[in-house]
Amino acid sequence: MKTKIRIALLFVFMVPALSFGQSEKVLSLEPADSLHKGRVRLVSGITLGMYPLSMYWLYTQWYTDYPQSSFHTFNDGDEWLQADKVGHLWTAYNIAKPLARSYEWAGVSKKKAALYGAGISYLYLTTIEIFDGFSEQWGFSWPDMACNTVGAGAFALQDLAWGQQKFVLKYSFHATDYPDYRPSVLGENAPEHFLKDYNGWTYWLCANPSVLAGGKSIFPPWLGFAAGYGVDGLIGGHENPAEVDGVPVPPFERQRQYYLSFDFDFTKVRWKSKFLNSFFKVINIIKLPAPTVEFNSAGKTKFYLFYF
Repeated sequence: MKTKIRIALLFVFMVPALSFGQSEKVLSLEPADSLHKGRVRLVSGITLGMYPLSMYWLYTQWYTDYPQSSFHTFNDGDEWLQADKVGHLWTAYNIAKPLARSYEWAGVSKKKAALYGAGISYLYLTTIEIFDGFSEQWGFSWPDMACNTVGAGAFALQDLAWGQQKFVLKYSFHATDYPDYRPSVLGENAPEHFLKDYNGWTYWLCANPSVLAGGKSIFPPWLGFAAGYGVDGLIGGHENPAEVDGVPVPPFERQRQYYLSFDFDFTKVRWKSKFLNSFFKVINIIKLPAPTVEFNSAGKTKFYLFYF
């Protein structure tokens, strides 16, 4: 997933943050019982306003430094052991979700809100792909579009079929040493590491037994299970370079990592504080540290008391 795709997540948090931060009368934290035109105008205004502004900012900050070309496609499906493709799926899902919930807060029906959220997410990421298509540096990626489609569709289909998300996509991140060997690609400081270092990202598919069983489970409602995917040893998209700027690079083993872990969903806890209820809904894209087992393509199994 390109750095600019992760920057897109800034757009995700603007809508719920601005929607939930004003007067109690119009902007109560509680969802409206029926269509609330004031809230609809607020959410739509923020969304429609942020879209062109964020696209303009992204274009001027990212694309103007690179040569432009005629529209072309680019097959990057085999890069980064597909970690960037999983990232596209995760991003499309997690842009759709808060947007849909914001429209629900405004009193829009759950089905319409799901379609609005998924549609806006898809529009946002498709615009970025079109920018890529006119950039000589990259190109319009059909593998990216396929993952964007699956991510936004996975959110919408669950809400339309079940009225809730029985399977949730989350992420976790930990710092690695790989950016030290290729900072121009993996980042030169901590914020850039978060944006660029695929080795530190793990993407999680989380399911809650209580939700799956309709509330009838021996497990507490906040306890779930998670399956994760990550990569390690990558300092290049297709392969690792033998040297960077004339400095030899150790022969890191490029590997896929698969994880099984517990998941904590504190949105299932009935907090007395409205703020805490909203707070845990907003941060529910993050998988909290938990005991984890790793299976990797190098044939090794690792156990972690707390993996993040």
